[in-house]
Order: sequence, then structure tokens, then C-alpha cells
Amino acid sequence: MTVFIFSVVLLAVLGILIGILLGVAGKVFAVETDERVEKVRECLPGNNCGGCGYPGCDGLAEAIVAGDAPVNGCPVGGAPVADKIAEILGVEAGSSEKQVAFVKCAGTCDVAANKYHYVGEMDCRRAAMVPGRGEKACSYGCLGLGSCVEVCQFGALSIQNGVAKVDRDKCVACGQCVATCPNHVIDLIPYSSAYAVQCSSKDKGKAVMEVCQSGCIGCGLCVRQCEFGAVTLEDNIAVIDGTKCQGCGKCAEKCPKKIKEKIEKKLQSVSRLIGDALQLLFFVVLFWLCT
Repeated sequence: MTVFIFSVVLLAVLGILIGILLGVAGKVFAVETDERVEKVRECLPGNNCGGCGYPGCDGLAEAIVAGDAPVNGCPVGGAPVADKIAEILGVEAGSSEKQVAFVKCAGTCDVAANKYHYVGEMDCRRAAMVPGRGEKACSYGCLGLGSCVEVCQFGALSIQNGVAKVDRDKCVACGQCVATCPNHVIDLIPYSSAYAVQCSSKDKGKAVMEVCQSGCIGCGLCVRQCEFGAVTLEDNIAVIDGTKCQGCGKCAEKCPKKIKEKIEKKLQSVSRLIGDALQLLFFVVLFWLCT
């Protein structure tokens, strides 16, 4: 009985001593944290997509508070999140233009030639390791196997007729698709862009026409047509500077391959829908006032 009591007392004393030591160690080796980091973290959406360039929302919150990242560094949260963070830190949020992913390829199945039939894992990164970089004859184009679709957390991407398509309304410009695409055919462009070139090929015109009916042939007609110096020819492909482009559409009209046309058509259709909706609203209000 005495041995039992002694053992219990000994264990109790050891427990108290260990508790005291842990408490002292916690005070001595405590790492001070800035409470603003937690407040900033609560403002972030929590997608942990990595589009900001940091390892998740925790990493971005720490970088913002430390001054290593801008308060508008979260592409998913956008301006509303930036305003909240700026209020916490007592700084100006600054302005940033909304971005959207854009696929620089119009080589759908009906216009792009194939070298062979690819049989393997349905992953663009795997297919790009095969000699020739996939089954399409153009080694610069979209492989169409959907790796970008898999990494998109927002359902903004889909594969249509062998080419990735972006839903502009769902895209938050996190950049995951850009980082995943092995052929680098996806870029982030300003949402307000009226025109962009749907081609990534750096081959000369004759070589492009042999493999794709919708590729940029580097003819330079768009460059000569632009009055604002917004279009240049780099590596045999037209490049549009969105900061200079006035949206006149002359480059698209002159383009023999019409690879600058689709974005403009979509923007026109959206504008037309908005106009029709406003017109309908006007007649509804007018009818209500008359009755």
C-alpha cells in the first residue's frame, strides 16, 4: 500500500514539474504574431489557389502585413477584399484592373491537322512529353486534354471541339490554368480587352497554313492597319498592346484568318443583351406609368 501511495505522489509531482517546465518554455520560446495577420486572413476567400504567388491564403496574409505583397494581391477576392484589407492596415487599396484568362489558340478539331492519334493518359502535361508535343500538327497549340479544366476550382474552363474555352464570367484570374498549360497558350489579359490574338504559333506563314487554317501567318496587315501602334509583330505572330488598343476593330477586319474576331463578337453580343434588357426595362416602366 505504501509503495502504491508513493508511486501516485511521485507521478503527481512529476506531472506538476513537467507542467511548470512546459509553461516556462512556452513563455521563453514564444513567437510573437501580429494580430493583423489573422484579421487579413479572415478577409481572404480561403481558396488557397496560389494565384497570388504565395503558398495559400495564410502565406499571402503574412506577406501583405509584412509589406511584401500589395493589399490587392488576391486575384479571387478582387476590389472588395482589397478594400477590407486596406481598412485593417490603414492604407490605400490602390486600383487594379480585372483580369481574365484567354486561350491563345483557335485550332479546333475541324481546322487543325493531326500528326497521329494520341493514346495515353488524358493529361496535357503527359502528352507534351511525347515527341511532337501531342497529336496536333501544330506544336504550339492547345492540346485539348483538359489539364487546365482539372485545376480550375471555379468551373471557368471547358474543352470544346479540342480547344480550351474560358467562361469570362466565372474566371477569377487565379492563374492556375496559366501555370498548368505545358504549351503556354493561356494568358491573363484585362477583362476590358476588345481584341486578342487567338494563336501562339511562332512559325512562318507557310508552315502555319500547312497545319492550321486558323493560325496567325504573320502577314503584318493588322500592324499596318492600326493607327494607334497597338499591334506589333513578334516572332511571326501579332501581339496586341491592350493599353494602346482603342477597340476600333480595323485589325480584325483586315485579318485574313479572323483570329481576332471571336472576343469582339462575344463582347458585342454581351453589349447587345444589355441594350435589349435596358430597352425592355424602359418599356415596362413606361407602361406602368401610363396605367
